Amino acid sequence: MDTPSWLDDDQQRAWRAYLRMQARLSAELNRRLQAASGLSLADYDVLVHLTDALDGRLRPYELQRALEWEQSRLSHHLSRMQRRGLVERQECADDGRGAFVVLTATGRQAITDAAPGHVQAVRDLFFDALGPDQVDVLRHLADRVLARL
Repeated sequence: MDTPSWLDDDQQRAWRAYLRMQARLSAELNRRLQAASGLSLADYDVLVHLTDALDGRLRPYELQRALEWEQSRLSHHLSRMQRRGLVERQECADDGRGAFVVLTATGRQAITDAAPGHVQAVRDLFFDALGPDQVDVLRHLADRVLARL
């Protein structure tokens, strides 16, 4: 077995700071979104992908791929959203075994109502702390890491 290439002190501090930031930012965004709209960040993510899709509908595998979720997580989450009237499942006319996840009028209204406050929270908590050059660096760093994944 190869000896691990341990992180140096600067890398260790940067990595831990990133993990703390990501966890605290997600928790605070989720808390604010829940308080303002009753939607979780996961609900919001699903609704965003559906609003971006043609006719507000996607096949479950397309949604799973876009969200990068496990199939069981997606299935359980969609069931909860369906009970709340945010999405519905519709049979696919072209494929008797297939189905679509469809944005309902209630789901569209929920994201329409939630989006302005959520965007403001993202701005307040994240982008207002950065200058334009830092935003460019962040995008570049994220693109480089994502390319490796």
